[in-house]
Amino acid sequence: MQSKSKKTAASGPASGWTFLTNHMHVLVVLSRDPEMRIRDLAEAIGITQRAVQRILSELIAEGILKATRQGRRNRYTILGKTRLRHPLESQHTVGELIELLS
Repeated sequence: MQSKSKKTAASGPASGWTFLTNHMHVLVVLSRDPEMRIRDLAEAIGITQRAVQRILSELIAEGILKATRQGRRNRYTILGKTRLRHPLESQHTVGELIELLS
């Protein structure tokens, strides 16, 4: 009997690794819909709402993301000129990576 592998909401394997971090997944999803709710982000990426909240806070604190309140919702702006953090990629920006993935 063959076992079926579990899939996450993002259609990836439940166990294993991916090339991008959840931080980048949040940015990619927000680049497509800057008004997406936290619960919808969580579902699209396949992580918890609490994890999304933590990631959003970190991205805002690092100056990569800006949140603007619009009524009861947030609109997120990606500050694309921010340089990538690791020395191997620091010559590139967040915007370049998002553009490549879009």
